[in-house]
Amino acid sequence: MYPLLFRLVLSRFDPEFAHHAGMAVIRVAGVPPFSWTARALTKPHAEQRVQALGLSFPSPFGVAAGFDKNAVGVRGLAALGFGHVEIGTVTAIPQDGNPKPRLFRLVADRAVINRMGFNNEGADAAAKRLTKLRRRRPNTVIGVNIGKSRVVDVENATADYVTSATRLAPLADYLAVNVSSPNTPGLRGLQAVETLAPLLRAVKDAAGETPLLVKIAPDLPDEEIAAIATMAVSEGLAGIIAHNTTIGREGLVTDPSVVEAAGAGGLSGAPLKQRSLEVLAVVRAAVPADFCVIAVGGVETAEDVQKRLDAGATLVQGYTAFLYRGPFWARQINRGLRSAAR
Repeated sequence: MYPLLFRLVLSRFDPEFAHHAGMAVIRVAGVPPFSWTARALTKPHAEQRVQALGLSFPSPFGVAAGFDKNAVGVRGLAALGFGHVEIGTVTAIPQDGNPKPRLFRLVADRAVINRMGFNNEGADAAAKRLTKLRRRRPNTVIGVNIGKSRVVDVENATADYVTSATRLAPLADYLAVNVSSPNTPGLRGLQAVETLAPLLRAVKDAAGETPLLVKIAPDLPDEEIAAIATMAVSEGLAGIIAHNTTIGREGLVTDPSVVEAAGAGGLSGAPLKQRSLEVLAVVRAAVPADFCVIAVGGVETAEDVQKRLDAGATLVQGYTAFLYRGPFWARQINRGLRSAAR
């Protein structure tokens, strides 16, 4: 029934308003007795458990950063069957993000354009919520994605990331450094290896024993992606998240005037299917077999998840298809993976 609800009701609302309304429902799903019912319906099979990053993931499929920026829906998302939740992007300094409107649906492409701009309540607020979550749901795998505060100059980015890492790493199962969002001025310039290596070195020192990953952009040339992957291994990182949204607009079927009206921002969703597999192949070829690679981009179905696992992904994340497939999306994925494995 969700596709009908989306077509007749949800698609008529502003996308950001609809997201917040949906998050309210997700939060309810994480509270007993609703969480008991949700878990009974969506719990992954024990055979789907994945060992990675020194952690035990109930399922290979989790929620990508951007969906729950402030760690308010973790319990609900876990109850709905996701194997892990990556919160954020969190910045050291609270910020409102870019002016609204900043989130746009491309329904014909099952895609979204966003230029949110790391809107979040800051590292201190996230830390307080994570502390409570650790007491209530200690077994939920929670990743924390950190980014540069907008008011901080790029040349001072390392210290800004270190501030977030110092505050949040002790509360995270893993930490992800986001240098690949297209919505913070100058951020993607940090992906150059000569700039990125010392930044990651400093953040890794601040993170201590918490596994550290870096999230890259799909728009980089393949040779630069391979270079970052090689550097991540040499610097002792725990993994790579491949990948963030794209600034490209190729292959869309949505009316060009609608795409143009949406303006700048990162594109996510179904149009990234092919590029996500290409980036995954480049990364996997450059790193050891036991190096964690989290695949993101263009994931809609269990078949999409399985293709990425078969191509060498350790874990898979999704976000955009949640808007189009509804609250039982993770259940669909987990059941599909289970059926294919029989």
